[in-house]
Amino acid sequence: MRRTGVSASALHFYERRGLVISERTSRNQRIYARHMLRRISLILVAKRLGIPLTDVARIFAKLPTDHAPTHKDWQYVSRIWKRQLEDRRRQIEALEYELTGCIGCGCLSMKACSLLNADDNLQERGPGPVRIQEHLLPPKT
Repeated sequence: MRRTGVSASALHFYERRGLVISERTSRNQRIYARHMLRRISLILVAKRLGIPLTDVARIFAKLPTDHAPTHKDWQYVSRIWKRQLEDRRRQIEALEYELTGCIGCGCLSMKACSLLNADDNLQERGPGPVRIQEHLLPPKT
């Protein structure tokens, strides 16, 4: 707690999710290895960036828990995370373009605006703002 700046309840939550592992002292106190402290720091950074814990868990699943990850381990994981962040950046830029182009123009045209869905004609294509989502989501592979 003191070293990480994270509450005990949050650390316990991360443990239950399998994100970090602690050892117990003879007094039943949790202690975290240095490489687990690094994981906690990455969790905090990911939270700040809006990266869901499920994504963090997927990345951490590729790292060893019984010892510090090697440089090769971190390179592999960082390449995966970099691709994910690049996809998110593209999605955010596309959303920014859509919002600036549509809302910024002030017209909110019933024919041209990609935010409007008169009479819910797009319901067959799924819930939410489907036109924008189709532009934002990476292609399914």
